[in-house]
Amino acid sequence: MPQAPSDYQIRYPVDFAAIDPAVRQIVVQLYAQDSAKSRGLLYLPPYRTPRTVIIMAHPRADFAQHYSIPFWLQAGFAAFAHNTRYLNNDSMMLHENLLIDLAAGIRFLREEQGFEHIVMLGNSGGGSLFAYYDAEACKPKGTRVAAPPGGGPPDLNQFELPTADGFILLAAHLGQGKVLMGSLDPAVVDEHDPFASDPSLDMYDERNGFRTPPAESRYDRGWLREYRAAQRARVARIDAIARRHIEEARNARLLAQADDFSRQSADYRNFVQRRMMAPRIMVVYRTLANPNYFDLSLEPSERMLGSIFAARPDLFNYHAFGLGHVVTPDAWLSTWSGLSSYANLERNLPQVTVPTLVVGADADQDIFPADVRRQFELSAASDKRLEFIEGADHFMRAGGRKATDDPRPRLMKLLTEWTRARFAP
Repeated sequence: MPQAPSDYQIRYPVDFAAIDPAVRQIVVQLYAQDSAKSRGLLYLPPYRTPRTVIIMAHPRADFAQHYSIPFWLQAGFAAFAHNTRYLNNDSMMLHENLLIDLAAGIRFLREEQGFEHIVMLGNSGGGSLFAYYDAEACKPKGTRVAAPPGGGPPDLNQFELPTADGFILLAAHLGQGKVLMGSLDPAVVDEHDPFASDPSLDMYDERNGFRTPPAESRYDRGWLREYRAAQRARVARIDAIARRHIEEARNARLLAQADDFSRQSADYRNFVQRRMMAPRIMVVYRTLANPNYFDLSLEPSERMLGSIFAARPDLFNYHAFGLGHVVTPDAWLSTWSGLSSYANLERNLPQVTVPTLVVGADADQDIFPADVRRQFELSAASDKRLEFIEGADHFMRAGGRKATDDPRPRLMKLLTEWTRARFAP
């Protein structure tokens, strides 16, 4: 069998190299209630069918070979890796559509496969996704989110959202919009020019405390308060741009519905219909600028300098790759806005009451101890537990200043024992 390169886990940290050939793997094509397709991979341990399945999903990442899967199987559980309709492409992502995808997966596991217990594994961006799902699923129809933040479908009151039985938050952030708001560069003064910048708000300017790695930066706490306020203000400005674009398309639809529209000239009809159909594509520059990356006195932890996305965020901040760089206005508001998105734990965790395990990584460079403790505080579960994994980075690999052994076996011992105590495999 072909072997993975020695550095494969570094380049693809959510992958496993091999699995027991006796493990049964079932490829599943799912149809959401709005007819959209997503896919999943159901793993069953050899020679038995468990009563409990772990469902894992991320808004856009491929979890088909999540590193936890072999451990779940060895412990006697089934695992279902669900890849959503937006796999590897979040430019048009509506979190509300993701909830309909998850409903298809949970319905398949409960009704077609007959699992007695379903435990949601919300890893990284999957944490805010599953919390949003469960919060809405537990509400009666008529009280759920009726439209995404930008308006339009889907209306979650029109869909069946079956519930799950347990929830694991693993290296999860407070929401994609929340994490982006913490790393959005507030020095940008022109959303059409990545180099137009206010030096007084540039965390990568030495006059503000920056030092080129491997030196550590130090930022004045008063300046930081201004910086965080400016990040929030930039999100509000982008929100306003997005809503203006959405309103333009909405006005075009109204014009196309006018009684005399068919009698207008061809040029006019084409003008209106094109604006009705084609959304503006927004480019959001410089999204890797969190002072916590280089000032380790902020949110103290075991982490090293840098971000999970790059060792040199000061340079990568200008790279084409990054969070939320190319989005439609609707996707920005639904997924990436820290002010408008409904997919955030502060909104949803107080409504999630199933048994909940919250796990953080002590050396995570983008999710900090206060974020993890905040999740535990927000949880409405009467049965809840908080744990940190020492010497682990965001992907639960050995990382940080106290890294020794591979943290994944320690992590998975915690996860499987916690789950077994509540939901027998």
